Amino acid sequence: MRAVIQRARSGRVTIDGREVGRIGRGLVVLLGVGTNDDEKAAAYIADKTANLRVFEDEAGKMNRSLLDAGGEVLAISQFTLYGDVRKGRRPGFDGAARPEKAGPLYRAYVEALRAMGLTVATGEFAAEMLVEIENDGPVTILIDSDRLF
Repeated sequence: MRAVIQRARSGRVTIDGREVGRIGRGLVVLLGVGTNDDEKAAAYIADKTANLRVFEDEAGKMNRSLLDAGGEVLAISQFTLYGDVRKGRRPGFDGAARPEKAGPLYRAYVEALRAMGLTVATGEFAAEMLVEIENDGPVTILIDSDRLF
């Protein structure tokens, strides 16, 4: 599982001009599910998301987590994080999980965050979305569970 995590002042997602999710201060997470991912990967990425210390403390150091800062999450499913561009010019997506596997794992990630008491807004799985991110910093972190298990 891969997550691109961006600290944001705000974020929102629309589908066909209709807003389906919005957050204030927090994290926008673009989440890709790989063919080898499982519930353990979803739980790992959720824990990292909630506890990643990317918010500033009183001294201006990135020392506070999302849980500490009381921030929100906008979680967006994005299979293109598994785009492989090593050959040719068109990305290959063989490493991305099929929708019947990716959807439940994306939802498991969202539910794990909610179980920690976080407010989580989402897009719609497998929909064409417009995502607006007011990146704060900018602070952007990549987490890849494949490198750990």
